[in-house]
Amino acid sequence: MQLTARQLNRTLLHRQLLTERAPLGVVETVRRLVGLQAQQPAGPYLALWNRIVDFDPAELDAAFASHRIVKATLLRITLHAVAAEDRAVFHAAVVATLRAARLNDARFLRTGLTSDDADGSVAALLAYLAEPRGNTELDAFFAERFPDLPETGIWWALRSYAPLIHGPGPHPWTYGHRPSYLAAPTQAQAQEPIGEGEAMVELARRYLAAYGPATPADLAQFATLRRPPAKQAFADLADELVTHTGPDGKPVSDLAVAELVTDDRPVPPRLLGMWDNVLLAHADRSRLIPAEHRATVIRRNGDVLPTLLVDGYVAGVWRPVEGGVEATAFRSLPDEVWEGLAAEARALRALVADREPLVFGRYAHWWRSIEGVQVRVL
Repeated sequence: MQLTARQLNRTLLHRQLLTERAPLGVVETVRRLVGLQAQQPAGPYLALWNRIVDFDPAELDAAFASHRIVKATLLRITLHAVAAEDRAVFHAAVVATLRAARLNDARFLRTGLTSDDADGSVAALLAYLAEPRGNTELDAFFAERFPDLPETGIWWALRSYAPLIHGPGPHPWTYGHRPSYLAAPTQAQAQEPIGEGEAMVELARRYLAAYGPATPADLAQFATLRRPPAKQAFADLADELVTHTGPDGKPVSDLAVAELVTDDRPVPPRLLGMWDNVLLAHADRSRLIPAEHRATVIRRNGDVLPTLLVDGYVAGVWRPVEGGVEATAFRSLPDEVWEGLAAEARALRALVADREPLVFGRYAHWWRSIEGVQVRVL
């Protein structure tokens, strides 16, 4: 099938529950979306608010507290909230990337330790993390284990690639900016550890269900993987896939059982939070972000600003201000669109009111360099 750019856009938004909020629970939704970037504590809450009918943030609080959803360093070497049963699989798929990114970094190499020293510390670390520990305690733990080290780069490395999760606590969004850590819980039933290849295939399958049609390069971009393993995962899935032709004339793959939607599927206005995975899922960001606005939305240091989604494409950015939500549109928007955005803004203000009214406020400095065609406080 020859696919248009708009059909790829609509199919992506449909699978991401952004054409219509769904009556789903938080764990089911997180599984469907292959996790939610959680670099900012409020991020998963806004992502689910955008996708679940009558989303109750207390449901996500409870899922975090009971470890049915866990927070860990996984995809793109960033913090993600994932369903507990997915953590081990996703970790197995990306641990080689996580490990290489940390053990080849100068912050670890300056310690003078070897990768064997780091790997050999994992068992003792997991035993120590049978209860939540903060960074100060963990720095002291490694200082005692390696008393002659000039710095604590070993803990900096291990907290990214060892099988750990963040410990939930009494914060407005369950997690704060000063994390504690726990050994990742294991499944009750005895299971053989999943291998990297098998885990990569499962990640590719889940990725296509949530973000397809796509290419191995897209999967590599989404998860920060080397392209050969991503390509091999698609090859191993060949019996489950169908190949279409993308708008650029190149092949794109999808699960044979997956649904494609039509170009004219309506998409209501949305206020996406920071680092929403839907904006970061493909090598070509223009599936949702017009090329001329990419550098504004995705900053050079990797920050991804809260965005206005209009007719399925990023049309501006937003930030909370005293008394409302300031929306900066990159083009002139009709009155009915502003009405839809205002309704979303009212619901958003209600969501954050008793938790963090100026959510994402620490990133307000980016607005000094943002120019818009229309600016309104909603």
